[in-house]
Amino acid sequence: MITRFNKTLIFAAILSIAPCSMVLAQSNQDVQSSSSDNSITQGSGKDSPSHALIKNNNWYFSWGYSRQWYAPSDIHVTQPGLGNNFTVHQAQASDLAASVPETIDSTFKLNFFAPQENIRIGNFIDAEKTFAIEFSLDHSKYNTNLGQTARVTGTINNLPVDQNMVLDQQTFDYVHHNGLNHLMLNAVWLHHLYGPKQKPGDLESISRIGAGFLLPHSENTILGNTNEVGPKWGQNTCCFARNDWWQLLGWTAGVEVGMRYRISESMYLELTAKEAYGVLRRVPVYQGSADQEIWMTEGVFSAGFLF
Repeated sequence: MITRFNKTLIFAAILSIAPCSMVLAQSNQDVQSSSSDNSITQGSGKDSPSHALIKNNNWYFSWGYSRQWYAPSDIHVTQPGLGNNFTVHQAQASDLAASVPETIDSTFKLNFFAPQENIRIGNFIDAEKTFAIEFSLDHSKYNTNLGQTARVTGTINNLPVDQNMVLDQQTFDYVHHNGLNHLMLNAVWLHHLYGPKQKPGDLESISRIGAGFLLPHSENTILGNTNEVGPKWGQNTCCFARNDWWQLLGWTAGVEVGMRYRISESMYLELTAKEAYGVLRRVPVYQGSADQEIWMTEGVFSAGFLF
């Protein structure tokens, strides 16, 4: 389900990336022209400005926290041995309702993975540092809202159903709490907006487009039957067995736009909004599996270090 906000965010990402791409292309032309004109005087180029830019702060790393909002999703459940083959339509879901004090407390206790955290590791490809290739992890949380009423159609206990059902802890408690992990490879564009370039006070727009895998930890109780999950650390930690703690169950793609502000030569703050679409297949449930598609809107605030 693509909401108006989804479409607006995707359109904004395209608009943001377009000028950055033109700037990158122009910058490459200028660098090539400058290199050609000064090839005699600069010799090997070790003292050139381009070499200095490439040498310093070519990598970056950031850690941040986020909140997620999910569009209603159809969840299809198949349990052949129980005679169940049904769909819960437009199930509403939320992220883990961790408060700000809980987030701060977990951070001071060095329990960084308790909230919904976000990791970015990137490498600049061009000398001007306007384009980078990046790995990202969004450790989001997903849980269906208990107490909601949803339409259920299909077959339960080999009998046809088409009725409303209240989703509670026994009938349909379906979560990805540790979490709904988006592992993505991104193309990243930055465009200077204000202040001294690559100095304290530098304000840039940032845009990302990426795709990758979903690696969720899923827990659920459906019609009174709880799916047993293996231990978090041990023989069945990851990634393909039904009782693994984390399981590679699908793919994801997304766009992200926002601002990056340099607070020192090597540190920055970043605020972004992200829209991601994910497809989960064969999520383990008791004597069966579940399939769903997820639209996630995410707000991310992070701090980064250039090195």
